[in-house]
Amino acid sequence: MIVYLSRITLNTSLRQTMKALVSPSIFHGAIEGSFEGARARRLWRIDNLNGRKYILLLSEAVPDLERFAEQFGYIGEYETKNYTQLLDRITDGARWQFRLTANPVVSKMNGKIMAHITPEFQKKWLISRAEKLGFLLKENEFQTVQSKWYDFRKRSGAGSVHIRLLSVTFEGNLTVTDAIRFKETLCHGIGREKAYGQGLLTIARCHNVK
Repeated sequence: MIVYLSRITLNTSLRQTMKALVSPSIFHGAIEGSFEGARARRLWRIDNLNGRKYILLLSEAVPDLERFAEQFGYIGEYETKNYTQLLDRITDGARWQFRLTANPVVSKMNGKIMAHITPEFQKKWLISRAEKLGFLLKENEFQTVQSKWYDFRKRSGAGSVHIRLLSVTFEGNLTVTDAIRFKETLCHGIGREKAYGQGLLTIARCHNVK
């Protein structure tokens, strides 16, 4: 399967962009509108780099981002790259830098879903899932770098529903233990609330490997 990674620069002076940064279901709808055919849940997240905000998008097809850029960013300020070439370089035992934005939660006995609100338990949440997702995490090799609550309403039929979720960004180093599973994790994401910018794990070459 060929996979593409796109990055769109956001214009935070636009009212529509600021509205979508608070209510990510707006971004979700616009992202799905950038592809032909039936709607499918693509992985995406909001990134902050050098004082600017970006949308990072993983997809199985090349999106048409011109309308999205006009609505939320700048005309022409987006790029799409073939991500498959990076996936092909993943092997067992390889070390990578990673960044993940996810919704760490726990299911209680009464059926309620509760967010992990402290960095300690947020890290434990990710460590506990790493093995079955094809990688190894050591507690001292990664950290939480951002934690943000979203509280918004999204359209549902003739009305709307209330959404409240905690978004946590992790950064650090990981080791691949099962290359096949790890590639699946990169393509399918981690955790809940993927429609709202959660679950996208990306990797880069680990420069501090001796």
